Amino acid sequence: MGSSKNIHGCVTLVMFVGLFLFLSNAHATETTIVVRALAKDAMFIGTSMGGAKIIIREVESGTILAQGITEGGTGNPATVMKEPRKRGTSLSDASTAKFEASLDLAEPTFVSIEALAPSSQRQALIKVSTQLWLLPGRNINGDGVILEIPGFAVNVLYPQSSERFRLSDTRVISISANVVMMCGCPITPGGMWDANRYEIQGIVKHNGIPIGLVFLVYANKPNTFTGNLEIGKSGVYEIHVYAYDAETGNTGIDRVVFKVQG
Repeated sequence: MGSSKNIHGCVTLVMFVGLFLFLSNAHATETTIVVRALAKDAMFIGTSMGGAKIIIREVESGTILAQGITEGGTGNPATVMKEPRKRGTSLSDASTAKFEASLDLAEPTFVSIEALAPSSQRQALIKVSTQLWLLPGRNINGDGVILEIPGFAVNVLYPQSSERFRLSDTRVISISANVVMMCGCPITPGGMWDANRYEIQGIVKHNGIPIGLVFLVYANKPNTFTGNLEIGKSGVYEIHVYAYDAETGNTGIDRVVFKVQG
């Protein structure tokens, strides 16, 4: 008898769990959410910069509900950068970079949304996030959820990491860096992103001790800045090249280490 009751109880439990799962799935509703990454003081981050990685998580459990990369263009400069923003008007258009996810939700779900960008510039990668409630069947379309990515993407072009120089051959080393908005938008003198308004410098260390600055200036090529470092001693040199915009607070940095032998 006891064995029969146990079997009956197990069967009942399995049927109950199956019914619960069936009802849960039956009431799950497809819900669409659009997510975009917008570079601070610039355009949307899309394919030209490798996109922004988007991760949508259920907050309580940490379960990833969806993830992917924003794809598409940077948007219309007139709409994003020039025209006054009015309530109800869209910043994006049909070709503007986005990540779109379709989730099956059975109940209101509290989620976090992370954006990591720009994907093609790992040394400049920034993560931002927000949280919100998703409601079954209540789509978030249009501009969707826009996450702002601050900063500059800075990439030291020369010297290369771990490069070696001889003091007997070289007394001046030309420092070269690529500095670009996080969306890949060009920095040029007098342009929409004016090279003349940004502070581009290199903080120099010799054997771990700060010894001065190198000022970098526009090098007659979009996004490219150069400056000269005078070498007086052998040793290990470390340079942190940074970009700074006093108007927006945007910053960015890259680092290179090289050696000068006697």
